[in-house]
Amino acid sequence: MDFRLSDEQKLVRQTVRDFVRKELIPLEGEVLRNEREGRLGIERAQLRELQLKAKEIGFWGINTPEEYGGADLGPIMTAIIMMELARTFVPFSFGGSADNILYYCNEEQKARYLLPTINGELRSCFALTEPGAGSDAANIQMSAVKDGEHWILNGEKIFITNGNEADFAMVFAVTDKAKGGHGGVTCFLVDREMGWRSQYIHTMGEWGPASLYFENVRVPEKNILGELNRGFQLGMQWIGAGRWAIAARAVGASERLLQMAIDHARTRKTFGKAIAERQAIQWMIADSHVEIEATRWLMLHAAWLAEQGQGTRHAASMAKLFGSNMANRVADRVLQIHGGMGYTKELPIERWYREMRVWRIFEGTDEIQRFIISRDLLRGYVKIGEEL
Repeated sequence: MDFRLSDEQKLVRQTVRDFVRKELIPLEGEVLRNEREGRLGIERAQLRELQLKAKEIGFWGINTPEEYGGADLGPIMTAIIMMELARTFVPFSFGGSADNILYYCNEEQKARYLLPTINGELRSCFALTEPGAGSDAANIQMSAVKDGEHWILNGEKIFITNGNEADFAMVFAVTDKAKGGHGGVTCFLVDREMGWRSQYIHTMGEWGPASLYFENVRVPEKNILGELNRGFQLGMQWIGAGRWAIAARAVGASERLLQMAIDHARTRKTFGKAIAERQAIQWMIADSHVEIEATRWLMLHAAWLAEQGQGTRHAASMAKLFGSNMANRVADRVLQIHGGMGYTKELPIERWYREMRVWRIFEGTDEIQRFIISRDLLRGYVKIGEEL
């Protein structure tokens, strides 16, 4: 059992870390100003410029199959990269990628949607959640009614990431009520120009999701992604891939925050001593490091299972549950260590504090993760003391 990173993994980690330090962290002040003034933290053109700069050093399509021009680095390497990118709150991601379920496109759809998305010409959004159906995805109500060679979509989606910027949406709608949620849902590729509209949702963090509205939107039958009435499985594949990824983000962001706390504790003095000498501060730092390391290995184990082609549901739920809560605890401790300054907008701690709160909600709430974990144990799918 060897827990060391390979030389290749170390090289990739250092290269991404250097990119974050040189290209992204210097933009944090600008991003904060833009967000305070109600603008996007980083404009699409600027993001594209950064992505092309990263492409020059080999970071393009990190999880995209080689046949589409990607590097196809695999889940473990992707997790390492995500940890490093999460060291900054600058909303950056490497280019050349597409949502995992878009690879189910047929050849015509690949030319219209998949390849332009990989090339950065189109932007997609995943539209599953509704006002009355969040984690209970099988309970979605959006309807799709057949009309000749088209389907007519009516309904609302909510909390859709990239919904305000997307050129097309992967929309899940009920196509056969008799089969129920698991068997009667279909995924459609719906261009914005087909008639759906979006509205910005203001949140306590800088995550700016959208409500999407569909009123008699006509979608050609050729825009069905995958198979008719098999959309629920696609939706679960998309969600499943995101759970351990949140844990990776939690590790990277928490490491950056903890380093800020250590640096501050060494220089901030009270009553003639650096607060680093106070046991209360020492314990907060120690507990944070222990929890970060625990999350790292829960997350990497889930990524390893994915790389082996094994089921990740249980491991990913544990990583997501522990990691998202860990990040919130670390952010709270780091803010406390910084005192009043931590609460101000002069430092980015309060920004992270607000952003991390949603990690316990999207991609399955804490309660849903606990439900999955306990169900697997109670039904005997996972045995105590045995490998997952």
